[in-house]
Amino acid sequence: MVVRVQETDFDVGTELAALHRNDPQIGALASFVGFVREMNDGAGVSEMTLEHYPGMTEKALAAIVAEARQRWAIVDALLIHRVGRLLPGDQIVLVAVAGSHRGEAFAACQFIMDYLKTRAPFWKREVTADGARWVEAHAADEQAAERWQT
Repeated sequence: MVVRVQETDFDVGTELAALHRNDPQIGALASFVGFVREMNDGAGVSEMTLEHYPGMTEKALAAIVAEARQRWAIVDALLIHRVGRLLPGDQIVLVAVAGSHRGEAFAACQFIMDYLKTRAPFWKREVTADGARWVEAHAADEQAAERWQT
């Protein structure tokens, strides 16, 4: 399991190859890449800054991935989340799950992303034509995470 919080960009192909590592028990890789959008809540976004608490953030992300590993029979998982100043089109997050079968890999990947949006300690500040604003949580993210409640 790899969890990284970083300012630098990442190469999706390189990261997925490292996760697969030619392991013959891996029959599926499911992944999600999130990007900075140029529009949010009806306003143009010129940049976004992601803030976090070092140490606490990595611990929270590792707990999310560990919970996914408990729920599904997956081989491995990768979670990379960027922080700092980002521009529209920049990659923000990569979630990837390696499993023997696609169903487990897809479910675990979606679970990690849903919980990341609702449980990870990140704060987003967007700059729009009207000035800077903090991004509030969306009800749709909470609803997506609720389906995983046991």
